[in-house]
Amino acid sequence: MSETKRFARLPRHVGLIPDGNRRWAKARGMHPAAGYAAGMECGLTMLDECLDLGIEEVSVYGFTTDNTKRPREQRIAFAEACVVFIEEAMKRDIALKVVGDTTSAMFPEILRTYANARQGTGALKVNMLVNYGWNWDVQTAVNAQAQATEKRPFNDFLASADVSRIDLVVRWGGMRRLSGFLPIQCVYSDFFVVDEHWPDYAPEQFYEALRWYAKQDVTLGG
Repeated sequence: MSETKRFARLPRHVGLIPDGNRRWAKARGMHPAAGYAAGMECGLTMLDECLDLGIEEVSVYGFTTDNTKRPREQRIAFAEACVVFIEEAMKRDIALKVVGDTTSAMFPEILRTYANARQGTGALKVNMLVNYGWNWDVQTAVNAQAQATEKRPFNDFLASADVSRIDLVVRWGGMRRLSGFLPIQCVYSDFFVVDEHWPDYAPEQFYEALRWYAKQDVTLGG
């Protein structure tokens, strides 16, 4: 591994919020929907970086239930980008699970297999959030816990129960907010913001986040 990719401490689980796709497209005089296809290619590059670095788990924000309120052409564009990303990602050494509300018409039917069970046995565990909503996730747990006949931790009842605690969240696009991204798993996450829009992704942006994380005092409240 090159010196560029040597870090004092790596996060076990990284959360990625690939924001700024529409702003990137608009700045270039393109239709806002064009940014999603460009972002998909960046996602695959990012996935290869995680594999190369030996990161164990990565969670990626595809689109949310709130995003489905956008114009139809944008909804189609980001759903199609998620499908293509997943199809290409599965050619890599990963184990992928889609987390999202499959009961909604906004959920791409072609991805249902990935929502039912994790696919692949690769070294990198990938969680793709598709038609995900934090309130849907938490309400699922509330309802399931109320009907349970045995006592178990609240996390076990989440729709996203298979997603572990996130060490580092990296958000592109300059915004300083979580936007409903896996709130339970992010309760002790360190948060790094990249000002560049997601389609302008470059590996050095991720390396900077990892170098920053290596300097943080991770106590988990202790």
